[in-house]
Amino acid sequence: MGYQFIEWDQGWDYIQKGITKLKRIVEGLSEPQFNSEEYMRLYTTIYNMCIQKHPHNYSRQLYDKYRETFEEYITSTVLPSVIEKHGECMLQEFVKCWENHKIMIRWLSRFFSFLDDYYIAQNHTSYPGLNEVGLNCFRNMVYQKVNANVRFAVLVLIGKEREGEQIDRALLKNVIDIFVEIGMGQMDAYEKDFEGYMLIDTRDYYSHKASRWIWEDTYTNYMLKAEECLRRERDRVSHYLHPSSEKKLVENVKHWLVVVNVTQLIEKKRSDSGCTAWLTVDNVEELSRKFIANVILEQVVPAQGSTLVQQAEDAAMQE
Repeated sequence: MGYQFIEWDQGWDYIQKGITKLKRIVEGLSEPQFNSEEYMRLYTTIYNMCIQKHPHNYSRQLYDKYRETFEEYITSTVLPSVIEKHGECMLQEFVKCWENHKIMIRWLSRFFSFLDDYYIAQNHTSYPGLNEVGLNCFRNMVYQKVNANVRFAVLVLIGKEREGEQIDRALLKNVIDIFVEIGMGQMDAYEKDFEGYMLIDTRDYYSHKASRWIWEDTYTNYMLKAEECLRRERDRVSHYLHPSSEKKLVENVKHWLVVVNVTQLIEKKRSDSGCTAWLTVDNVEELSRKFIANVILEQVVPAQGSTLVQQAEDAAMQE
């Protein structure tokens, strides 16, 4: 299609029909996909409206309408569908809305791509690009309103898993990925809105467990439970948490299961073994099987600590 002069009402009415079709596709309604001709007609309409001479150059109006399209759709459809649900159902809806929103961004940014290529790139470089505009709309209008409820629902599921229940790990990964993606290359949203709270929840959970196990279990059973807890937390990282959380999570669990209780563990070890001596190199083979060996060793044998820790780590590497 060659150039033809287009009035605002005429052009925007045609573009709106394409947007309505896209919404129906995204929502899974009975609507055929865009064919190449429909795509080119939409792109060319927007292109022509952007290259016309003032006062009929509608680049700025189309840029604003692009943003308003997301805002109106979020207000009327997306946000109500998320906030009316709770728990796991809310998480499922949140993931679905995020995936649909990314599809909307992908298609609309193609239709309006001349704005990115010319209007923004050459004349208004301080303006956010189309992809960023779309992501900002979801972050400001959906994520900021529901992320606390989403986080709470996620932590509830993690707590259930820690207690032995089966949970939908794929769902949790999809939700947690949103905390990462919404940062648009930065980890601040994940760390501030999820990870910090998750570590507090982990602290509370394991400090409570430790206070019970330290009185109920023998030294050996306590250490085996601590080792299993650390294995499971690493497993959670591998399945749905971000890899950057592993070190913080492991240190958190070590601290509340071992460091806080180290004096009692030392006494329990000595009492269980009927021995009054300090732990020595003879314990390395036993302790090297456990992730927390170095914590105990560093606390109780400071003179030999570094050597024993290295021996424990070497033995563990060879297993």
